[in-house]
Amino acid sequence: MELRLLVTFEKVATVGSFTRAAAELSYAQSSVTSQIRALEDSLGTPLFDRLGSRIRLTEAGERLLPYARQIIELSEEARAAVVDAEEPSGALAVGTMESLTSYRLPPLLELFHHRYPKVRLSLRTTLGDETRQALRQGTYDVGFLMEPETEHAGLESRVLAPEPLVLVSAPGHPLAGQAPGLKTEDLAEVQLVGTEPGCPYRDLFESELAHRTGTPPPFMEFGTIEATKRGVAGGLGIALLPRVTVGAELASGALVQLPWEPPFQLYTQVAWRAGKRLPRHLTLFIEAAVRLVREQAREQTDGS
Repeated sequence: MELRLLVTFEKVATVGSFTRAAAELSYAQSSVTSQIRALEDSLGTPLFDRLGSRIRLTEAGERLLPYARQIIELSEEARAAVVDAEEPSGALAVGTMESLTSYRLPPLLELFHHRYPKVRLSLRTTLGDETRQALRQGTYDVGFLMEPETEHAGLESRVLAPEPLVLVSAPGHPLAGQAPGLKTEDLAEVQLVGTEPGCPYRDLFESELAHRTGTPPPFMEFGTIEATKRGVAGGLGIALLPRVTVGAELASGALVQLPWEPPFQLYTQVAWRAGKRLPRHLTLFIEAAVRLVREQAREQTDGS
């Protein structure tokens, strides 16, 4: 079995599409089709069932996939040990969410880009469930999560920092200036502003409100954190957001923190597939993430 055929097979199996695999591998679709056919001929068995425009792995394909991934990882490890040993190189697909990409990761990405210019970083913005699944499937090499749990089936992870959450409003909002001890029930009739469902702090906040008040809370949904903050500052409602995303607005007075304490805690984490042999450039990236994000969180805690 040729390595390039296994690489193509693994990519098709991961993305579930000959067309998408061709685009990601920079091949013509006909090349992907012919390579899969050549691999099937060499093994004497079909690896994919073609169901119209959809495909799925056959039983033989399911058995081959973990071996293909191990062979590819060993090949990358061997290359890294021999070629460019002094200067790490390779590609890293990084899954992350908007709040971390914009407010936690810039120092890490800047340092890593300048220190290891031959490492090609590709950031994919996804939420927790999608990121975890992509890590298990091998679509992502590493992912950043913001979750209440710190253990995830099929993954290894490191906790980088607790991620404090704050409930914020415009200075003129009726709840601004309330005495400490704002209760969840006090939020029952308040217009809420938030990011899309699937965002961990949005989902936990919504569940808590529904549990305490008995009714689904009214959310005005915005696509991004920046849009959410502008909506809150404009008086459209209140929002629960990571403190790191609203530090500048709280300092300037554009937003104020309401005296409500979330009954849940989130942790920013870095994760990768369990049992994966980590190439040198991925190990360096994880180590840098642990060091820099922890330092950043500590500085923000000391300065608050």
